[in-house]
Amino acid sequence: MDDEKELQEIRRRKLESMQQEQAQEDAQSQVDEQYEQQRQAVLRQILSPEARARLARLKIARAEFAEAVENQLIMLAQSGKLQAVIDDQSLVQILERLTPEKREITIKRK
Repeated sequence: MDDEKELQEIRRRKLESMQQEQAQEDAQSQVDEQYEQQRQAVLRQILSPEARARLARLKIARAEFAEAVENQLIMLAQSGKLQAVIDDQSLVQILERLTPEKREITIKRK
């Protein structure tokens, strides 16, 4: 009888612990979602639709690079250094400046 009460108490504590963890995860995902919505709102303000589409395609191919570009653009906008909306051609120029030179690799067979 005493063992059964202990087992029920352990189960109850485990259930409470799992519920608390789930609540924390839900809260964190909600914060992450709000952050991403704010980022997208800023990007909508500073990028033309064509530029946003190009950045979305770049994000598929090179996620880290695209996110770094987004972060830099957002920082420039928040600091007031961007006066106009960035169009597709301007974004292409920015990306060309940020993309490192590719090294040519040649293989010679003898």
